[in-house]
Amino acid sequence: MFLGMVQFGMYLYGLSIVENAARNGTRIGATSQGCTPCDATAAAQSALQGQPVIRDAVVGGAQQIEVAEGILARFGGDVQRIYKAHVAELASVCGVGQQTAVRIKAALALGIRLHEPTGERPVINSPADAAALVQYEMSLLEQEYLKVMLLDTRNRVLDIVEVYHGSVNSSQVHVGELFKPAIQRMAPAIIVIHNHPSQDPTPSPDDVAVTRAIVAAGKLLDCDVLDHIVIGGSRYISLKERGLGFS
Repeated sequence: MFLGMVQFGMYLYGLSIVENAARNGTRIGATSQGCTPCDATAAAQSALQGQPVIRDAVVGGAQQIEVAEGILARFGGDVQRIYKAHVAELASVCGVGQQTAVRIKAALALGIRLHEPTGERPVINSPADAAALVQYEMSLLEQEYLKVMLLDTRNRVLDIVEVYHGSVNSSQVHVGELFKPAIQRMAPAIIVIHNHPSQDPTPSPDDVAVTRAIVAAGKLLDCDVLDHIVIGGSRYISLKERGLGFS
């Protein structure tokens, strides 16, 4: 079931690509093994006919192909829109229902996890390194989420922990809660990251005030706050680089 859900997320994504190509009359190029280019419409049809086990695991029923087409049609072939959609909106698609909608949301979330690095712990040498680890997922969020990246003495990532979601301002963010994961893991340094659903990463006055409070608390707790990064769509801003809240 786990593998099927992940693959279904990838299946929807791939299907949206080939269907868009079909609508645009473009062709899908040859692979690195030198395969002959194929017509996009034929590729879309092949994708719809394939992967029955994946569709069975996530969608179920006798009309998996039609359901997959219906989901893509409802959201204009945009997998990001499907990911952002509320479960109730997905469930309203003909043939989906509540349980299937939940499975589809889980499948896409697991698909996003495939973008995360595996193997050795990533090393953070710059704000760009930190942003790259979370930007894809956080750029899709419709509320503000605040995460803490825990680092060891070599700036290797120990963990990335969600500590808060809602409006990030000085009256609502509890600094003590923010440092709890670092204390539990004995992390000597952290990077604070939050997103702006508006897609504009420009730090607000509240962002700067929260940063100032976090940096001060870090000094008292002997935990270095290396940066506070704001994610907005495909962009990010480092408050440390701009000297905002760090002094």
